[in-house]
Amino acid sequence: MKKILFKGCGTAISTPFDENGVNLKEFEKLVENQIQNKVDAIIVCGTTGESSTMTTEEKIATITCAVKTSRGRVPIIAGTGGNNTKQVIAYSKKIETLGVDGLLIVTPYYNKCTQNGLIEHYKEIAKNVSLPIILYSVPSRTGVNIEPKTCFELSKIDNIVAIKEASGNLSQVAEIAHLCGDNLSIYSGNDDQVLPVLSLGGIGVISVLSNVMPEYTHNMVQNFLDGNINIATQMQLNALPLIHALFSEVNPIPVKAALNILGYQFGAPRLPLTPMSKEKENRLKDELFKLVN
Repeated sequence: MKKILFKGCGTAISTPFDENGVNLKEFEKLVENQIQNKVDAIIVCGTTGESSTMTTEEKIATITCAVKTSRGRVPIIAGTGGNNTKQVIAYSKKIETLGVDGLLIVTPYYNKCTQNGLIEHYKEIAKNVSLPIILYSVPSRTGVNIEPKTCFELSKIDNIVAIKEASGNLSQVAEIAHLCGDNLSIYSGNDDQVLPVLSLGGIGVISVLSNVMPEYTHNMVQNFLDGNINIATQMQLNALPLIHALFSEVNPIPVKAALNILGYQFGAPRLPLTPMSKEKENRLKDELFKLVN
């Protein structure tokens, strides 16, 4: 059986910006809060972390901060994906030296490669790095879907250990689970589908919700894994209004607003993302405090 990086709730963590760049002091504060509130892993510099508008130096500093703050208490997984295979390899090798536990590698975007292209892309990366790799399929953002048969081929590679499945297609998740079995762990990439994915054999979630509700999200998944299905189901349903508010504008605009509401100094998203509209922010605030209280 392949290495399991984590079971439960992994937070796709937001990145705080100020006039000087990344606010590492505030980032460290959130990472520590996440660990104190039971998250099972932290995923740094992914979509929610706004990695696409960060410099390489900023990403290295942010990932290093997460590793140092964690001190081995939870796995730190770094987003290193891109649409240029050679550059992804070079960057991933650099990130490996920082002490992270795994890599989250999104499908190439814009190029719109074939399924064979995906296989060759990930094979080449896996051959050149030693850390465990989580595939990331989010076709709504990238225009590329990792099909179940492609997952099966990639699951034959030793250090490709899991997939963050954010297609929204539960039939596809079922087919991946059927074809790959223990050779590819499945994490839900959608907070509104955590329980359905777990019911199909998934082992956790890579979550936006847990930025603001870490213990709640951990407990929801843990209850399911412990067999408390009714409790976990009710928690999933109770969280839906907040989840919808957190995705009422493109991620990570709302979660950054939510962190600011909770008293963190996370600043505004970087262009081309813009701050949340006041009307939707008020709704977010209402739903946030309903669940917090």
